[in-house]
Amino acid sequence: MQHDANPSARPEQPPDSTFYINRVGIRVPPFWPEKPAVWFAQLEGQFALSNITHDSTKFYYVISQLENKYAAEVEDVITNPPPTGRYDRIKAELIRRLSLSEEQRVRQLLMHEEMGDRRPTQFLRHLRTLAGPSVPPDFLRTLWINRLPPNIQAIIATQAQVALDDVAQLADKIAEVTPPPCVTRVASSDTDISIWTDRIDELARQVAALSASRSRPRSPSRTQQARRPSRSAARSPAPDIIYYHRRFKEHAK
Repeated sequence: MQHDANPSARPEQPPDSTFYINRVGIRVPPFWPEKPAVWFAQLEGQFALSNITHDSTKFYYVISQLENKYAAEVEDVITNPPPTGRYDRIKAELIRRLSLSEEQRVRQLLMHEEMGDRRPTQFLRHLRTLAGPSVPPDFLRTLWINRLPPNIQAIIATQAQVALDDVAQLADKIAEVTPPPCVTRVASSDTDISIWTDRIDELARQVAALSASRSRPRSPSRTQQARRPSRSAARSPAPDIIYYHRRFKEHAK
């Protein structure tokens, strides 16, 4: 009777059995190309909740969430991954290749960023993220204030000695109680439109009245009646014709 050399041996388990147990529970957020570092932090939170620790499993989760144009950015890593540290490698390369360089961040900060519909505190946080540690705080403060609406700038101009975060909180309160400048411009535009509408209506009435007066039949004037020949005059022969007929009678031509 033969016995197994190792009676306690069990069927080989997958490299990361937790993946097969918990794969239903993981919720991978959509890839965020503008903030890849933040996206990886969210993804790693899901890995921790689902007890996913195997390197290959995490690597395949990442590449399954990449759209074609972002997968092309790390094509070399996807097609030829390292034997170990695959997840760390693709994470580092995505963050490095998709993140703005310091020069690009400063250029965007100086030339393109506007407050839009954000609150002043939100806009300040956004500028800080773009600026990074290389932009001096005083420069960031000046830049932020100059991008605020004029009505807010006028009020916080006297807060030069107050901390920037406190000034931002004050700007939020001002924005809540004061209408944006565009409201006045819209009202002015509505007034102009109303004026032009009234003028167009008046012109339409004048044109309609003129058309109606032209369409009515007119009675002929006395001058026209005098110039119009009578029927009897139109039927009577000319004097020369009468003369020749009287003189030559039937020989007249």
